[in-house]
Amino acid sequence: MADPESYAISALCYAVRTNRKHHENFIGSAWTDPMHDQDEPIAYYVWVLKNANRTVVVDTGFDKAEWSRRTEASGGIWQCEYDKSPAQGLAGMGIDTRQVQDVIVTHLHYDHAGSLDDFPTARFHLQELEMQYATGPHMGHGYLAGAYTVDHVVQMVRNVYRGRVVFHAGDSEIAPGISVHHVGGHTMGMQCVRVMTERGWVVLASDASHFYANFEGHAPFPIVYNAADMLRGFDKLRQLASTADHIVPGHDPLVMTRYPGTTNPGIGQIVRLDQNPSNR
Repeated sequence: MADPESYAISALCYAVRTNRKHHENFIGSAWTDPMHDQDEPIAYYVWVLKNANRTVVVDTGFDKAEWSRRTEASGGIWQCEYDKSPAQGLAGMGIDTRQVQDVIVTHLHYDHAGSLDDFPTARFHLQELEMQYATGPHMGHGYLAGAYTVDHVVQMVRNVYRGRVVFHAGDSEIAPGISVHHVGGHTMGMQCVRVMTERGWVVLASDASHFYANFEGHAPFPIVYNAADMLRGFDKLRQLASTADHIVPGHDPLVMTRYPGTTNPGIGQIVRLDQNPSNR
């Protein structure tokens, strides 16, 4: 294994769902909990790992068509502030998604694999277990299938036949200083991403921990394939990261306030995860 290279990590927030409640984000939030019915927004991100040698994108996000479909299917209950697509936001950062060679897909839920076609030349790095899960008998259960969109899964299957999917079975190095690690829990093939930076090993948890409070309080998120694996996954995140402050949750709006960054109406909010977070 080559010596690790160091990367800049940018998180692009391209959408926020504001009408979400605390009890939707934690299993076991009791009615007696004063936080139970409080608003607790969920943010949607894609991530960019970049140095002089390569640019790697983590997850593709979802497009405006998926936003419209989910809003309509929910009767307007699912509401999300969505302006620019992830591809448009990345373009504003100087990244042409048509030229990106490697995309790590942490799992195949709509908000992580909903814009595959915007990366027409990329290799997609996916856990083998995730494809098995998303195309297997578990998808006969609405509870487990709800966060998948069939068309996105079919697109990934087509990419398999085109030779554009790199399957991983557990922990794998993608490039010097970038590795994926199977976590499970949220989905059967959920993987996190470990990245070397100037401040040490940063772990992009993605949906291994949606919010800081999930892994900090060992409080599982309600969309889950295996709760025990999710709990063990919180420990694995800590083992992989240099410190707990090097763990970046997948959907927490607090990421945008803890890290330095900028807001551009034509791009979205971008923060730098390779830099030290502010005091909480």
